[in-house]
Amino acid sequence: MTPHERFEKSHRICAHLTELVQDGETVMVYSSKETEVNTEPLIAWLLERGNPVVVPIIVKEDVSLRLSYLRDNAVLVPSTFGVPEPIGSEIPASGDDVDTIVLPMLGFDRKGGRIGYGAGYYDRFLERYPHLRKIGIAFALQDCDALPVDENDVRMDCIVTEDGVVYSRGGSDGDRRHGDT
Repeated sequence: MTPHERFEKSHRICAHLTELVQDGETVMVYSSKETEVNTEPLIAWLLERGNPVVVPIIVKEDVSLRLSYLRDNAVLVPSTFGVPEPIGSEIPASGDDVDTIVLPMLGFDRKGGRIGYGAGYYDRFLERYPHLRKIGIAFALQDCDALPVDENDVRMDCIVTEDGVVYSRGGSDGDRRHGDT
């Protein structure tokens, strides 16, 4: 995709996501790299609306995620793997504070399967916090007929592309929080 196509499709994905988030819900969302779905519009919308926003910080040493509240996109600086993170401006958060997590995907299937970058940062995190509503986002062209997923791979509750919600566990894409799927 061209940068313009990625920009346009990212805005459509973020618009679909705004229909899934409830007032006051705490949303953990990744800060995007250039080739990923751009999450800046979603983060800006959440902050403007007053929803608490939590972003992950990659901890390479133990292959984990540390969490920080985000109050301003301007504090994000490229860090581990080039991922924008609030290094030096962290406001500690816990996975227990989060209602919904928005995850990046390299590929997905229509059964809730997700392929990430392979290190398992999110899978390890989600094992510790299984109550979170998991929304995977990707571009429609990342849809795969079959994925090499195993028992360690956590399935999404909802998958959103520029075409809208393309997968929803249980068939409902609205009001599902804390594992009510």
